[in-house]
Amino acid sequence: MMNNNPSFSFHIPTKIVFGCGEIKKLATEELPGKKAMVVISSGSSMKKYGYLDLVLRLLTENNVSAIVYDKIQPNPTKAHVMEAASICKELGCDFVIGLGGGSSIDSAKSIAVMACNKGDYWDYISGGSGKGREIQGALPVVAIPTTAGTGTEADPWTVITDEEKQEKIGYGNRYTFPVLSIIDPKLMVSIPPKLTAYQGFDAFFHAAEGYIAGCSNGISDLYALEAIRLLYKYLPKAVCDGNDLVARARVAWASTLAGMVESTSSCTSEHSLEHAMSAYYPALPHGAGLIAISRAYFNTFRNDCTKRYMKMAEVMTQSKSNRPSDFIEALERMQKECGVDQLALSDWGIKEEDFERFATNARDTMGGLFQFDPRPLSNEEIIAIYKESYR
Repeated sequence: MMNNNPSFSFHIPTKIVFGCGEIKKLATEELPGKKAMVVISSGSSMKKYGYLDLVLRLLTENNVSAIVYDKIQPNPTKAHVMEAASICKELGCDFVIGLGGGSSIDSAKSIAVMACNKGDYWDYISGGSGKGREIQGALPVVAIPTTAGTGTEADPWTVITDEEKQEKIGYGNRYTFPVLSIIDPKLMVSIPPKLTAYQGFDAFFHAAEGYIAGCSNGISDLYALEAIRLLYKYLPKAVCDGNDLVARARVAWASTLAGMVESTSSCTSEHSLEHAMSAYYPALPHGAGLIAISRAYFNTFRNDCTKRYMKMAEVMTQSKSNRPSDFIEALERMQKECGVDQLALSDWGIKEEDFERFATNARDTMGGLFQFDPRPLSNEEIIAIYKESYR
């Protein structure tokens, strides 16, 4: 995949603070402002487990005041980004903290953009009906993930849905990298097994897609293979026992590494295909959608990057691989060990007649990722991936 004379740039301007108990550093780290908007989900977990109170207390110790925005959905929406950005400006917040899963941190990035730019968020989105305008900067962002999956703490990307247009599109630039990310695996022990699996596989596919992407390189390969190795070994353990801090820490580090893959390589069209599904069916967890289509998706490129598939299989199984199918088989084994090998897309309301519009939506909204595929995908192949994955 990687050409003989590669050229690439490497720039991840985020300070990473990683480790069990390291959330305490929020009280002593130099923060990028004096008044924060803390962005959390509409669910109860940040309050129930005391994470929000802890963050607010540590901010106070650091002489920072804060307000809380608590409406973010699992598939975050443009409407909430615009509302929160308006509050952010009105109350004079000078930086944004994303606390929680990828949806909260992604939202924090998008809110930070709209707190500094006029008009509508979709004015700045490329793809779909977005106008692709340049932004004039953004507020600084601090990321505090309480899940391991998106890697958004180490990349510039944010994925937001325009519900009216049913467009779910990724966006990012140099302004949307967090300035500081604190990754404390102790904040992740409360995630239930199924969500642990969904999120962990999101990280796995960031790494695997980034490894087979046409823009992969020496830096991204290092991150990708280590993330794949760690997730294969430790994700089933974290799913089995959420209080296993060793497994939680390894999975959390793998997720951050996979975020670095997204900063130095790219996802491929697997993410485009999933975004199309959850754009129409927002209750579908992103990781679950990826798992459901993954075997058919990776099987499609089995003979297009055989050495890369074999290398992924070898870091997963720690044994010599002789054929690309070894990777598919290891992936199936991993999904079985995590109890997610029988996911049914129909459980979320998806119907077979949706496949054509999914395929069209994937190209219209996230068409850019298709250019990184090992080879061009035909529409027939996309439909076949959906059909083969359906139950």
